[in-house]
Amino acid sequence: QVRLLESGGGTVQAGGSLRLSCEASGRTSSPNVMGWFRQAPGREREGVATINTAGGSTYYTDSVKGRFTISRDNAKNTVYLQMNTLNPEDTAMYSCAAEWGSAGGYYYLTHPTEFTYKGQGTQVTVSS
Repeated sequence: QVRLLESGGGTVQAGGSLRLSCEASGRTSSPNVMGWFRQAPGREREGVATINTAGGSTYYTDSVKGRFTISRDNAKNTVYLQMNTLNPEDTAMYSCAAEWGSAGGYYYLTHPTEFTYKGQGTQVTVSS
């Protein structure tokens, strides 16, 4: 059974930083794609960042480019999301996701509901 263990959410003032972590376990092979999506009350689920774990290609939604960085440690099946220069519009529940299918990171960035495995989520709140 696949399990995604997230950590690192919290409350921060605008302009601050947070780092999210997500460890995948439960399968002998590494996921092909890992990533993060977010959902705020009354808004649709939005892909934030994804990474192809083999080649390291990364994909970001436009609103976080230049501020967020996704990275991975394949040996630990762990993905990280470094979030800098946070603003109140970043406030949301952030969830980790993993996929062993054949589609790449860009597909799951733009279709975050298609991830097979999703974590419980960690709340990120940015105060003004």
